[in-house]
Amino acid sequence: MKLNIYTITVLSFLFFAPLFVTGQSSNDIFRAAGTPHNPKVSIAFNKYYTAEGLAALSKKIADAHPNLVKRKSIGKSTKGRDIWMMAITDYSVGDPDRKPAFYVDGNIHSNEIQGGEICTYTAWYLTEGFKDIDYIKEMLRDRIFYIVPTINPDARNDYMKEANTPHSPRAGLIALDDDSDGLFDEDGYDDLDGDGSITQMRRKSPNGNFIIDPQDPRRMIQISPDDIVTAQRYEFLGNEGIDNDGDGRINEDVYGYYDPNRDWGWKWQPDYIQRGAYKYPFSAPETRAVADFILKHPNIAGAQSYHNSGGMILRGPGAQEDVSTYNRADIRIYDAIGKKGAELLPGYRYLTVYKDLYSVFGGELDWFYGGRGIYTFSNEIFTSYAYYKKNNGGQDERYKAAKDLLLGDAFTKWKSFNHPTFGEIEIGGFKKNFGRATPGFLLEEECHRNMVFTFYHAFHMPHLSIDAITEKSLGGGLKEITATIKNDRLIPTHASQDLKYKIERPDFVSISGGKVMAGMIVNNDDFNVTTEQKTNPEKIKVENIPGNSVIKVRWIVKGGSKYKVTVDSAKGGYITKSL
Repeated sequence: MKLNIYTITVLSFLFFAPLFVTGQSSNDIFRAAGTPHNPKVSIAFNKYYTAEGLAALSKKIADAHPNLVKRKSIGKSTKGRDIWMMAITDYSVGDPDRKPAFYVDGNIHSNEIQGGEICTYTAWYLTEGFKDIDYIKEMLRDRIFYIVPTINPDARNDYMKEANTPHSPRAGLIALDDDSDGLFDEDGYDDLDGDGSITQMRRKSPNGNFIIDPQDPRRMIQISPDDIVTAQRYEFLGNEGIDNDGDGRINEDVYGYYDPNRDWGWKWQPDYIQRGAYKYPFSAPETRAVADFILKHPNIAGAQSYHNSGGMILRGPGAQEDVSTYNRADIRIYDAIGKKGAELLPGYRYLTVYKDLYSVFGGELDWFYGGRGIYTFSNEIFTSYAYYKKNNGGQDERYKAAKDLLLGDAFTKWKSFNHPTFGEIEIGGFKKNFGRATPGFLLEEECHRNMVFTFYHAFHMPHLSIDAITEKSLGGGLKEITATIKNDRLIPTHASQDLKYKIERPDFVSISGGKVMAGMIVNNDDFNVTTEQKTNPEKIKVENIPGNSVIKVRWIVKGGSKYKVTVDSAKGGYITKSL
């Protein structure tokens, strides 16, 4: 066929036109309040990303904002995947390693996936909002965020890519023989209908304890022995599966899992006492990588870990045996932040792990606080309150939301299947991405509300300033120099737990510019009560700078005129001021 220039032009357009399609320009968009305007990196926060997807997003964010983000791998997973961390601050101001730091991670449990998106949203919002939102500018000027979207990338992918229930797999992807029969099924559950979700099996039975709900064919109603039933009876047979090895049991050889939230070195207990513990504290590479990073960063003063579900803001202790660790002074700080979180996150409750849930030994949040003196929360993401913005309506509300809000997409309709053991059965039920995982249309709100809770916490980390330096002549060439150090936020430079076990070094307030004859802490300025430090008086050791408070340090100096005072605090930062 002979082609003329017109035909060639049309064909060229048809084949190559998609390459020239671009995103909307900023002129086409009216900015919604509280959102970054015309971001450099566009991310859809109504979906979930695999471990590789999260890694790609963190790289895009870092590449687009080199003045705000340093991205690095803090270690390798069991299968050799990088565990990516973004360190976010205004690198043009101050020493980033000396700024008070806030650590955030997510997805310690494989099916508890929202943390990956919340962490990514937080990094995205910090970087894209920096140019327009003064709150973000001020936050990044004197704080740094260490954000690790997933600390369990192998198991995240296993949950997403393999057939699972909403509740499996829970934890770390290390092969364990759960029932000690020497068998493993590395493919996980048996997905009989091949839809990627492990739903339920039911069978007609004259002795069954369930009937189909006449108002809703998706549901089963349990009956009692006294009920007069004329409808078809059914029995439940458990999750989809077959007897792979002829031992008369279904799904008993699913890949075994340890629980990485039982692997931390605080009040750790072995597996025979607490199910899920691995060999010894930090025996898994994922938890070891995080612990090593935390130990190398004494500037971390606050932390947040994201789990699911139930809509809870949790603090320790994880076990009643550890109650004495959390003393009254620190609990007041936890309460102030946690109760604010319950306002920011409608439907969420501020709770204590052991008291309101169950005992956890060797949990991440307890090691962060008990072992490192870092105020830490774990949020259980998503509550069914979000569906209709009212109190939890239980199973009825789940069925209603799946039908009305998700238009049936969350449920696999019951269908027949010829089972090799049970014969003619039916398979159906809720899909794995419903129940624990936040639905797409609610996910961005979940990300934003949880992010602002972490911002509130990070805002109240120590914020030090040298409020005043005064000079008083004492005669004979001697001067009295007094420095007032102010912490105008809620959190002290040392938690009570830190002070009790001397986890972190003291703060130091020093002076230069003259010969120091004596140095002291001022206990009561009105009555001139002081505590002298006789050794190395130019560098005063301060055990703690409390929240919303001031301390005073005084020196007797001979000679000099240009005095400079320096405050050096691991969690409070490094600041100087000259007289």
